[in-house]
Amino acid sequence: MSLPEYEVLALKYAWRPARRADLFIGGDPHDAPATMDYYLWVIRGAGRLFVVDTGFNQDMAVKRGRTLLRTPVEALNLAGVDPLAVGQVIITHFHNDHVGAFDSFPNAVFHVQDDEMAFATGRYMRYERFAKPYEPDHVCGLVRLVYANKVVFHDGDEVIAPGLSVHRIGGHTMGMQAVRVNTKRGWVVLASDASHYYEHFETGRGFPLVFHVGDLIEGYGKLKQLASSPRHVVPGHDPLVMDRYPPASAPLQGIAVRLDAEPIA
Repeated sequence: MSLPEYEVLALKYAWRPARRADLFIGGDPHDAPATMDYYLWVIRGAGRLFVVDTGFNQDMAVKRGRTLLRTPVEALNLAGVDPLAVGQVIITHFHNDHVGAFDSFPNAVFHVQDDEMAFATGRYMRYERFAKPYEPDHVCGLVRLVYANKVVFHDGDEVIAPGLSVHRIGGHTMGMQAVRVNTKRGWVVLASDASHYYEHFETGRGFPLVFHVGDLIEGYGKLKQLASSPRHVVPGHDPLVMDRYPPASAPLQGIAVRLDAEPIA
């Protein structure tokens, strides 16, 4: 039996200015201005609907100096997705920009790695270096969902639907996971923060916010192995994603792109 082919969207909801020197371990000789985009992703087809990560709302934008272009719920509505109809959310890791709007999906179960829950609630959160990207209220909210039996735990690599699987990468956080999805152009891998930018996995350089540098760099090989080609790996924060893929529709230009379509650049 052939695997279903899914439609995959990247939805841009926020951005912030950055400097290249701040994007790489050890800095960068070209300390030029850069930007960081913030996305969530939609996977749909074969009667199934998944949202990957939830984004954040205005409270986090204000607290952390981000520019919110639209709330994640607004972005989803523009793409024809009702958050109340979403039954499954995949959380790549618990950093505030990936889980900050978890409560916008009251009817969903949340797929997480065992290691990420252990990391976010364990001994390493005593250290500001690791704790800073997390929000205790978000983590506590996810713990409450565990008690409500609305969290699905994964220990490493697991298939969660035909043609759709999660894969523990680690590195950026202890339980960082990527998502592999079958599409009409082959296996697409949503790297999320396993590789913030194309340049990270293409050149073997790492983003400075990292738990385990070895796992981070080794993870690039796993991302490429899981994908049909390196052009099928989609990084988590690169503005180039919006340039390399076609818009989901004319009205969604600059808001949503089709990752299941062939790149245009």
